[in-house]
Amino acid sequence: MNNSLKAITTVLFFFIAVYVHAQNSQAITLQQAIDMSIKNSKNLKIDEAKIIAAAADVQEAKDRQLPGATVSASYLRIGNANIDIKNSQNNGGGPKASQALYGIANVSLPLYAGGKIKYGIASAKYLQQAVQLNADNDKEGITFNTIQAYTNLYKAAKAVNVIKENLTASIQRDTTFSRLEQNGLLARNDFLKSQLQTSNIELTLLDAENNLSIANINMNLLLGLPENNIIQTDSNFVTAKQELQSFTLLENLALQNRKDLQAIGIQKKAATLGIKTAKADAYPTLALTGGYIAADIPKVITITNAVNIGIGVQYNIASLWKNNTKLKQAKARVMELTANEELLNDGIRLQVNKDYQNYLLAQKKIEVYDKAIAQATENYRITKNKYDNSLVTITDLLEADVSLLQTKLNASFARADAALAYNKILQTTGTLSK
Repeated sequence: MNNSLKAITTVLFFFIAVYVHAQNSQAITLQQAIDMSIKNSKNLKIDEAKIIAAAADVQEAKDRQLPGATVSASYLRIGNANIDIKNSQNNGGGPKASQALYGIANVSLPLYAGGKIKYGIASAKYLQQAVQLNADNDKEGITFNTIQAYTNLYKAAKAVNVIKENLTASIQRDTTFSRLEQNGLLARNDFLKSQLQTSNIELTLLDAENNLSIANINMNLLLGLPENNIIQTDSNFVTAKQELQSFTLLENLALQNRKDLQAIGIQKKAATLGIKTAKADAYPTLALTGGYIAADIPKVITITNAVNIGIGVQYNIASLWKNNTKLKQAKARVMELTANEELLNDGIRLQVNKDYQNYLLAQKKIEVYDKAIAQATENYRITKNKYDNSLVTITDLLEADVSLLQTKLNASFARADAALAYNKILQTTGTLSK
């Protein structure tokens, strides 16, 4: 009875474990992974806040065109002030004032500010575009990082599967060799070499499973999923058709589409407007003004309906010696952005060249490894036949087995690396999101 209960309990625990495992396992395609990483990216949320702030800066610059209005009122206690009102009815002895109340309302509409308002609006718009372009560039980077993490997860899972297959075959070989050794048909030393090979494969599998676990956790964090979630990758991205354009066209695409390069160009336009703004400080400002004043000093004077309108001119005399510094700073900013633009331009050309060569190398590796698999498979078959006929040692057989395993892994990795290299070119040319 106790044995039956133990058996039932074991079966129940087995099915519960399988059910929990199935719950935490999730098949995700590469495109789904990209969409999820973009949706959950903390960096893109920061960029979104920057875009909102830039839009607010544009509105703030536009608001400088609108009238400004201020209202103020005060109630004052006065300590025995003597007031002398000079008129024909006053002989110098005025009334005593102990309090005063007044209110002022002013409205000012800017008419001319040397172009500073216009340049400020245009500059804010340029900076808003630059922030958006930087956000788009960050999106491209996050997309590629997701593809890279997905590729690493695929390679880690592929390595575990291949090593498990090899371990199964090695264990079966040990079983066969054990019977041969027991029947005196195999040397004890050869059997131990086979077992040592199996132990080495087990250690390799442990490392591969550890790498898979780390890659899986990294992928979950990118996608905003629980860390213990098991992601099953889709191999279609490895076998997808890749059409690569000529190097010259790729280089032109990069210079036309790179969002970071466009952002620097926009920032340089904003900095150029900064030069004009600095020069505009040397001009006076002109504004249409209007106001209303009301005052009451009991027993002295009452003022109501004192409406005024006029034109106000303001000129900052200090701009005559301070403006030159601002102008130098603005020009230096343009020079800095121009140098950065040229530096990034050269960097993009170099990166396109490097990525193009890496992609061609990855394609050549696929061809070599495909041939190597056929060669390693045939080598193992021949070595196995020779071993069965006592023409080679167990060491030769085990070496042929290791060579076949490594070749299978290299071939699997080469295709994944080629797919990643293709997407790296798309990122470098600014066309990954497209």
